Amino acid sequence: MQQIVNTEQAQAWNGAEGTHWARNQERWDAVNEGFNEPLLDAAALTPGDTVLDIGCGAGATTRLAARRTPEGHATGVDLSRPMLERAEATARAEGLDNVSFEHGDAQVHRLAGRDFDAAISRYGVMFFADPFAAFRNIGSGLHAGGRLAFICAAGAERNEWLQVLAGLRAYLPLGGFGETGGPGMFSLAEPARVREILAAAGFADVGVELTEAAGRWGEGAQDAADFLLSSGPARHLLSQVDAESGERARRELIELLRPHEDAEGTVRLHSSAWLVTAVRA
Repeated sequence: MQQIVNTEQAQAWNGAEGTHWARNQERWDAVNEGFNEPLLDAAALTPGDTVLDIGCGAGATTRLAARRTPEGHATGVDLSRPMLERAEATARAEGLDNVSFEHGDAQVHRLAGRDFDAAISRYGVMFFADPFAAFRNIGSGLHAGGRLAFICAAGAERNEWLQVLAGLRAYLPLGGFGETGGPGMFSLAEPARVREILAAAGFADVGVELTEAAGRWGEGAQDAADFLLSSGPARHLLSQVDAESGERARRELIELLRPHEDAEGTVRLHSSAWLVTAVRA
């Protein structure tokens, strides 16, 4: 039986949140695709490498890693069965035969001794119940000198989509929405915290670099607003107010997004993240 210790996250990602992401894979990939090349470049993949993708979701970065390692193999691990089903279906449709996916909690999943050359993650390492244990386990799956590269969210003040949502404070009970802490989106938003965790987990040569990308959130302000409000954090906020307040929030969000439409009407919002690199000592 698959061991899961991060039960709260497992429940979310195997429920409505995981189903939403699996159904909207292309849209979420459009939001985050600007971080793909920086992440894979930082991992310094070579054609024969074996790669571990932590929190792989619907498998976009796993498949990209597989293409960079045609003589090697890319393995994606995630808690979410709906997203893994989508990942496997897409890999089959694309004819990739050097990629595989495993359902598991990376904090305790059997990684020790598997001698991966590199481990990567795009926004998949911020939700561990115990990040110290999780990164020790990830490190155990790398051979000595194996490379780690991941993208994690920088502070809310550096991310336009969160700043836009913050403009709805008059309609939604935002409270401490966007605050650092964990496990959660901003659990690794402080570089000192990242360095502390990785050093304790047996990694060396830790680098933390700010990187930015403009994500595509929708075709027009109304489309982008509806998509934003369908995300897990927004759905949670909407569930706490009546329908009238929710509709007011939606109308206000549309207006807040209009200045972010480009000449073709595409809504683009800038996100900032930490690009973290390290080597297993």
